[in-house]
Amino acid sequence: MVAPKITGFFDEETSTVSYLVADPATRHAAIIDPVLDYDPASSRVSVASVDRILMAADADGLAIDWVLETHAHADHLSGAAVIRERTGARVAIGEHIGQVQAIFADIFNLNDISKAGTEFDRLLADGETIQIGELTVRVMHTPGHTPACVSYLVGDAVFVGDTLFMPDYGTARADFPGGSATALFRSITRLLALPAETRVFLCHDYRPPGRDRTEFATTIAAERQNVQLAGLSEAEFVAARDARDRELPAPRLLLPSIQVNIRAGRFPKAESNGVSYLKIPLRRR
Repeated sequence: MVAPKITGFFDEETSTVSYLVADPATRHAAIIDPVLDYDPASSRVSVASVDRILMAADADGLAIDWVLETHAHADHLSGAAVIRERTGARVAIGEHIGQVQAIFADIFNLNDISKAGTEFDRLLADGETIQIGELTVRVMHTPGHTPACVSYLVGDAVFVGDTLFMPDYGTARADFPGGSATALFRSITRLLALPAETRVFLCHDYRPPGRDRTEFATTIAAERQNVQLAGLSEAEFVAARDARDRELPAPRLLLPSIQVNIRAGRFPKAESNGVSYLKIPLRRR
């Protein structure tokens, strides 16, 4: 089995990890969950995080074939569209993204969303494979955090998005529209059935009290002792997860992120003045 070369890029503002995953033999690569920098106070965007990844790829002589999204993120804007424009890489996501698009198109009253995932170049089904050079990427549908979440198994490594965090922190929340703690538990159970030595790469690290160092790589063996999982039945996990989720605030970038990410990282169509606008729904108490 050829092991992929994996480089993680941590974004301090959103605690997000993006990955450059390369085939050492062919120098072909994919970027997983790239970040587009966004300042909500000024509504300005920057491509600094994308530049950092692409400069690393260029320095290593890598050709970027894919941008792989684990899901439509609610905590950062995706840099997928920028990478696609610069490299020609195809943008892929799980085939159930249409469900997420339909949910949020209704919430934001958007009339330019396909609700079928056609904004993306490739929709990936559970068990489907794609290639990064000579590396085979197997898709695992791992819903719960959202109904469209997928994980990517590449050699001895699996990229799990928000499904799991470090073993000392826990698991994803499951209270977003379309989320399910029951589905999350079953997805995690499926992941934990992978070989114990499988390396696990996470999309976030929030550094729980007592740990000062950022960490975003672990193993299936370690995740089997995850503080929010070990020893719990499905019913116990669901009860605990649902209770915890009721206490959590909405992510800081939820409203802008979703509107961009269900469009595969693109902004809404510019209006007559050449400016794109995002919507903020107002809710009366």
